[in-house]
Amino acid sequence: MQLLPPPAHEELCITLIGMPGAGKSTLGSLLARHLQWAFVDTDLLIEAAYGAELQSITNAMSKEDFLNVEASVVSSVRAHRTVLATGGSVVYRAQAMEHLRALGPVLYLHVPFALIEERVARNPERGLAIAPGQTLTHLYEERRALYEHYATLSISTENLTPQESMQAVLNALQKQHILPQR
Repeated sequence: MQLLPPPAHEELCITLIGMPGAGKSTLGSLLARHLQWAFVDTDLLIEAAYGAELQSITNAMSKEDFLNVEASVVSSVRAHRTVLATGGSVVYRAQAMEHLRALGPVLYLHVPFALIEERVARNPERGLAIAPGQTLTHLYEERRALYEHYATLSISTENLTPQESMQAVLNALQKQHILPQR
């Protein structure tokens, strides 16, 4: 598999991946506002396509069917100067991840399991794609390897406020010459 060279910073997208509760939507909207770019939450695109809440959609489908739907929706995104917050399960389909990588850098927001567990418990309607009998611990370990595999950069946001997380992302992107210094 050969990926296209990354687009110039004026045309790229920044994609955030990570577990549910990692802060992708919160950080993504802040980052987009700061950069004066668009913000797209791919979970909301799935909800719009089906006219239902994500949890209802995941409940109505097998995990594999949902992952295929998610990959199809994500792979259809055509954008520039956009921050994309993805569903935590997007990494299960190479087709979707290859598309996102072709749009620009993919940032893995790494958050310790205990914090993910706490955040997921606070919002049980978040639309978690989990197989019957699978635990959140197993899901975390399984996905962590995939997040690391597909990420251009990995950012730990543990103990950081959303503003501090945004600054850490900006610093990392500037250090890698993905975004210009401001």
